[in-house]
Amino acid sequence: MKHSIDDYTHDPRLQRPDKNPARLDFIQSATGLVLALFIWAHMFFESSILFGKEAMHTMTVFFEGYYFFGEKHPVFVTWLGLLIFGIFILHAFVALRKFPASYRQYRIFRSHMKTMRHTDTSTWFVQIVTGFVMFFLGSVHLYIVISQPGDIGPYASSDRMVTEWMWPLYIVLLVAVILHAGIGSYRLCLKWGWFEGKNAKKSRRFLRKFQYGTIVFFMTLGLLSIASYMKIGYEHRAHAGERYHPAYEKTVQGERP
Repeated sequence: MKHSIDDYTHDPRLQRPDKNPARLDFIQSATGLVLALFIWAHMFFESSILFGKEAMHTMTVFFEGYYFFGEKHPVFVTWLGLLIFGIFILHAFVALRKFPASYRQYRIFRSHMKTMRHTDTSTWFVQIVTGFVMFFLGSVHLYIVISQPGDIGPYASSDRMVTEWMWPLYIVLLVAVILHAGIGSYRLCLKWGWFEGKNAKKSRRFLRKFQYGTIVFFMTLGLLSIASYMKIGYEHRAHAGERYHPAYEKTVQGERP
């Protein structure tokens, strides 16, 4: 059966290309960017423990609204956790469409990766693995934050690390999160042409160095922070469950600082 040019011109399926893949790509990129920025900011907030227990306590009550309302409202932490969890689930759901859907596809990709020996292809596989790890461990971490917003602080967080044996989970999650955010931000810049400049090769080399730099920096910062929490938790294990009160609060209450 022969078709004229008019048959194709008036076919609505050919006139209107499917825009859903482009929309999903945009959603994946946008949610990924938000999560990467949140992760890096979160690492800075958590690292306040490196400056002492009082510094970490100050950061905690800030997010509980103490400096805005004169009293602590842990529910603000729950709301923030729910917002991030929603973005996290949306990002994971959209990204799943690019994962190998079967063992056969996985074998094809692995063969392709070994043949090409291309760094960007190999790091994409790291994205798959770290994304899988984050989906489970990240969900656990966010659930704890959402359900126990008042149990965040120098002693509470440190006790969770040591007394509740959460440090192995946090170390694995740290590695997965930092790798995923670092590689993902690099891929985002390439995908959308950010910081491309006039020399594409030079820009790619710069972005790759930035990728490695952010990974090393935040990995080091995270490990040092975990070590500090574990040190405090180990020293505080005999009083697990006790909450930290800074010197000025103890003075107001008539206690020794």
